[in-house]
Amino acid sequence: MRATVMHAAGDVRIETVADATISKPTDALIRITRACICGSDLWPYNGGPNTAGQQMGHEAIGVVEAVGRDVQRIKPGQVVIMPFAFSDGSCIFCEEGLHTACLHGGFFGVGGEAGGAQSEALRIPNADGTLYPLPVGKDDALMPSLLTLSDVMGTGHHAAVTARVAAGHSVAVVGDGAVGLCGVIAAKRLGAEQIILLGRHQPRIDLAKAFGATDVVSERGEEAIERVRALTGGVGVRSVLECVGTPQSMETSMGIVRAGGAVGRVGVPHYGAIPGAQPMFYRNVIVAGGPAPVRAYVDELLPEIMEGRIEPGRVFDRTVDLDSVPDGYRAMNDRTALKVLVRP
Repeated sequence: MRATVMHAAGDVRIETVADATISKPTDALIRITRACICGSDLWPYNGGPNTAGQQMGHEAIGVVEAVGRDVQRIKPGQVVIMPFAFSDGSCIFCEEGLHTACLHGGFFGVGGEAGGAQSEALRIPNADGTLYPLPVGKDDALMPSLLTLSDVMGTGHHAAVTARVAAGHSVAVVGDGAVGLCGVIAAKRLGAEQIILLGRHQPRIDLAKAFGATDVVSERGEEAIERVRALTGGVGVRSVLECVGTPQSMETSMGIVRAGGAVGRVGVPHYGAIPGAQPMFYRNVIVAGGPAPVRAYVDELLPEIMEGRIEPGRVFDRTVDLDSVPDGYRAMNDRTALKVLVRP
């Protein structure tokens, strides 16, 4: 089968690899019908930690082709969401809704036990606990939005939940990538009154406003902090959704959150320690977040997509076939595409 393989920084290729097969009785095999490229895929693409030869991709929708003998809930022929983490659904953490901490889980597309979703097919460990069947056909018009439930919409929602967004709150979203834009959707649906996007790219700003952003701050560093504080009566926002993961984005987050507020960080951290830890302590600021347990959020978010109340699929602004995935990486890296959808 064909799959996307990362060889080195800037070197991603479509290659023929061994066919995905069921190797454990709890596995399923899915044929990928939709996948995408994530902003986090650009970290190894730009020289961050990677495993040479790793298969890429961790967001997908597919059709179940076969299941292992111990799989009970998932059936061949079902159209399913594949969250970016696999989980057994029954350990103490899964029962608490924290599937990304599953005692028997892991992540797709990072060079470990599971392969990558930017491919023709994929083996799914712990199929019963991982996959989420959908009540639609494989080519339903809602597919772009449904695909976001595998990562970015659930991750944006996790940022809002861990930042304690509530009705009437002031919220700042740091980052205008797909996760940040989905964070705007999440903050809006949770009742935020003021939603400030920190972003600099006009098409993304326009989309953020369509999703519910009330203000935009395009400055960076201290200028951004001053601008957000000016928009909030000098005190800062109650909730910050940190969707980037750089030291500067976290410093900005700590500078714009009000005393007693919360920062929900879902950008993979590329810093050794949280900037501003001492002011955070004295101002009683909560810092939470981490890898989003998106599997736990599907029940809540799916009906709103099905009913058209939210449209996170609008973050996809380019579609490529599998052979053109390297072009998709270049487009996202060059900021000529926001998020690329892949149709194998």
